[in-house]
Amino acid sequence: MSLPKPYERMLQFAENERSNEVFLRQIINRQFKDFTYSDVIDQALRMVTALKAMGLQPGDRVALISKNCAEWFISDLAMTLGSFISVPIFPTAGKETIGHVLDHSESKALFIGKLDDTLAVKESIDERSEILTIAFPYPTINCGYDWNDLLVKHEPSDDRPEHGDDDLMTIVYTSGSTGLPKGAMLTYGAVTWAATQVCELLGVYKNDRAFSYLPLAHITERVYILSTTMLAGTCTAFPESLDTFIDDVKMHRPTLFISVPRLWTLFQQRIQEKLPDAKLNFLLKLPIISGLIKKKIQTNLGLENCRVLGCGSAPVSPALLRWYEKIGMNITEAWGMTESMAYSTVNYPYRSDKVGTVGNAGPGVEVKIADDGEILVKTKGLFSGYYKNEEATNETIIDGWLHTGDKGSLDADGYLSIEGRKKDAFKTAKGKFVSPVPIEKRLFELSNIELMCLVGSGMPAPILLAVPHQFPNMDKARYERKVESIISTINGELESHEKIKGVLMVEDPWSIENGILTPTLKIKRHELEKIYQNICDEWPKGKLVVWESN
Repeated sequence: MSLPKPYERMLQFAENERSNEVFLRQIINRQFKDFTYSDVIDQALRMVTALKAMGLQPGDRVALISKNCAEWFISDLAMTLGSFISVPIFPTAGKETIGHVLDHSESKALFIGKLDDTLAVKESIDERSEILTIAFPYPTINCGYDWNDLLVKHEPSDDRPEHGDDDLMTIVYTSGSTGLPKGAMLTYGAVTWAATQVCELLGVYKNDRAFSYLPLAHITERVYILSTTMLAGTCTAFPESLDTFIDDVKMHRPTLFISVPRLWTLFQQRIQEKLPDAKLNFLLKLPIISGLIKKKIQTNLGLENCRVLGCGSAPVSPALLRWYEKIGMNITEAWGMTESMAYSTVNYPYRSDKVGTVGNAGPGVEVKIADDGEILVKTKGLFSGYYKNEEATNETIIDGWLHTGDKGSLDADGYLSIEGRKKDAFKTAKGKFVSPVPIEKRLFELSNIELMCLVGSGMPAPILLAVPHQFPNMDKARYERKVESIISTINGELESHEKIKGVLMVEDPWSIENGILTPTLKIKRHELEKIYQNICDEWPKGKLVVWESN
């Protein structure tokens, strides 16, 4: 028996018991613009009529590029209600990626919404005049159609589609950490199953409040927020801008909040600027004061009502999670992939003794480790293959098991530790392989370096590339001594061919814009390998730490 699909639940809410309740809250000019369930379904069905009037047929691909907003949810609903295939694109994607996704997916139309920079999408569209463009009601590029105009001109569709579990719902392109992104084909059944499991595991219900800001083009936000809130009928808010983010969170006071290591680190730095660790640790030892301090910190972040705090998408330092634990914020770490609907393992209910792992297999998930250390996953929520890439599909799903490409290990309780990508291992000039991720993981435990990447393919010895924290009035000499102490410690734990030769303090922070981070903030190791392939040739003799700006 098929599970109720998210759009089917939305139709029930809108047409029956909850039509006038608020589902979406978009912050505009520091005020909430509310959308009831009835509003959301009405706009989605009007958009179905509009798309069909443009000549689109069920099964046609329709792309979408925008930061999170109410219209993202509504247009996604419209695509399911009209039986179109949605193709989300990261709002930070460059011209090459946008062009590749549009061409590869053969998208016939593109919704364009809130964007920090419109140049890449404008240049892509200028080269593809045949693609129909629809502008969300926010400042953006000139498009062929306007969202609000379409809503006024078209009546709601009478369509009430019934989709089979094996019907294609969306093509989600991977973040491209090792090259051009591949299009993962996700079915209605797989997405529904994964979202239903998440709802049941976390206990998501209608009185919860969610906050949607991680890119909806990424599978985590699409399943854990969009799909679960539609299934459970959970009120969801969207931020106005990056500058107002904390205030936006405070306006909504979410009970569910999923983030990435980068943001949890920024939150920590913001707290430490006002309350240094030495003072914080002292106050936390005082019985009554301790509770007040914890509550104040959580309230200042807008997260005092959160019952589920999540972290995923990229590796996170156990030390960071321990820091939050001491202020009463237990952050659940989870692991998954686009190909598994982001639902594989999760440390929930939270177990402090399992910090450092990514949790154990969620209900309905099987996880095992292959002979070569690769993590294999089997669930009812696996993708159905890569679009137009049968060879890659056959290499990834074998005998019903997803070959993740990640290496890992399971402890006696079945909790999974990630040990890096199979392809991350590099061979130094000494002819021996080095697995960088376990070394980086240990370095995260010992240091406060924000971003790091160990490189060394063809080099005499590994070099650590590091983006240092930008402290006010930073004492470089003191910072160097700290780094030297950490490297001395870790080199004492490593095999001779793994020992770190030097640390390069990178001048320009890595970002999506300069091509070093993916839209989900993963480091493109292969790009750094290319940039710094000759770094050992010019390394100063007898020097451990080198500043790139010197």
